[in-house]
Amino acid sequence: MKKTTFVALLLLSSQGFAENLNDSLQKIESEWASIYYDTPKQQQGSAYGRLLDKTINLARQFPGNAEPFIWEAIVKATNADHQNPVSALEAVHEARDLLLKAIAINPQAMDGSAYVTLGTLYYLTPKWPIAFGDDAAAKRMLKTALKINPNGIDANYFYANYLLLNNNLEEAENYLERAIAAPSRTEQLYADNRLKEEAEFALKQTRDRKINRSKSLFASIFNSENTK
Repeated sequence: MKKTTFVALLLLSSQGFAENLNDSLQKIESEWASIYYDTPKQQQGSAYGRLLDKTINLARQFPGNAEPFIWEAIVKATNADHQNPVSALEAVHEARDLLLKAIAINPQAMDGSAYVTLGTLYYLTPKWPIAFGDDAAAKRMLKTALKINPNGIDANYFYANYLLLNNNLEEAENYLERAIAAPSRTEQLYADNRLKEEAEFALKQTRDRKINRSKSLFASIFNSENTK
């Protein structure tokens, strides 16, 4: 076999390899979105279990790629809501380790999704001594995701959520607006559009909170004047 023919076969083989991975990832994303948004709560646990098997198999098939590990972590973390407290804590620890592994392989994978998911875990997970929750680490991870993909829906939405939990309404409003304005990804159209709906709802609630806070401040000033 000529050397040029051999190289051509290698290139074709690697192209098919990448297409198979991308197709599998897209199927996993679609199935996850269907479970998360459309499947009744009482059926989600078993559905996530079946999806987790697929992500584990894909990670074994493509151990040098970060994306399967990211999706395995996402499925594990999402399914934690349907497990008992001990199993849920074990699952989020495993998800964290998978995300760190994915970052070590390719920090840019899926536009920094490993950082988004890891940052979200850090601010939603209980703090030590129960688990590894850490607001400073959460902010650092989410900011890193925004540097990688400043116009991403996920990065902007989850950083806004972090800000809301820390009562930073003004800054959160800005990032929610950016999430809503971000272009939906063709390969994740359904999930992105649903997340935009959540961002729009969160933005309305944030603006209502700002109005109520202003009213409360005005009322407190008015009452203090009357008590003099």
